[in-house]
Amino acid sequence: MIVDLLQTNLALLLSCTALFGLIIGSFLNVVIHRLPIMMERDWRAQCEEFLNDNETTENTAFNLLAPGSRCPKCEHSITALENIPLASYLWLKGRCSECGTPISPRYPIIELVTAILSVTVVWHFGFTIQAAAALALTWALITLSMIDFDQQLLPDSITLPFLWLGLILSLFGVFVDSHTSIIGALAGYLSLWAIFHLFRLLTGKEGMGYGDFKLLALFGAWLGWQLLPVVILLSSLVGAVVGISLIVLRGHDRNIPIPFGPYLAAAGWIAMLWGQDLTQAYLAWAT
Repeated sequence: MIVDLLQTNLALLLSCTALFGLIIGSFLNVVIHRLPIMMERDWRAQCEEFLNDNETTENTAFNLLAPGSRCPKCEHSITALENIPLASYLWLKGRCSECGTPISPRYPIIELVTAILSVTVVWHFGFTIQAAAALALTWALITLSMIDFDQQLLPDSITLPFLWLGLILSLFGVFVDSHTSIIGALAGYLSLWAIFHLFRLLTGKEGMGYGDFKLLALFGAWLGWQLLPVVILLSSLVGAVVGISLIVLRGHDRNIPIPFGPYLAAAGWIAMLWGQDLTQAYLAWAT
């Protein structure tokens, strides 16, 4: 009954998607903040084990569920009413209810962006398996983009499972067939790998990280090799514009690396929804 209603009522489907997107966005805020810390703690523990260090890292529980959310200044525990996506931020006027410390607007922005992108995906694909898969990838790309922006890191714990998911989906022809998906994954990884080593030979510097190779391989697995030029072109164009703007307008040191992952993620997301249309439009214009 509910499924039939969602299939036939687009307004209800998009409204439910928006609400669910806000909830997912709230969870993504937790992942974006905690996953790099979890990885660092794990690396420290491995190093100490390897070095037989007598000092041990803090062994208190720290994961995506524990400890509960707290104000970083006064340690006030965030209640359920204070954790309602977007609404709580507006109700609290962007401040901690206990000490009045300003809450970063980044949290409601990520919640709102997640909702908007989720609605866009469902509006584009409808009530289909493609929409469900594209939603999961969209949420993963938001998380990867923010972590890379903060830490210049694209966690394998997100990238690799979604690369494999793209290959699995190709077995059922959800987006592309298996042949196209496998070639896309190989071409995506090897193309940036070759550029990386060529750039290092010419300049002696590393122009990007290995996480970027895996992210483009992910898009190759999901979208096929045919859309990889669109992804690379869009990401390079946006990255160049933003990088030049930072240097010219804000005096950004050109020797400080700018993460490429967010631009790659944005380009891949656009290609997932409108890649074929962009390719056809370009070919029509070129010919």
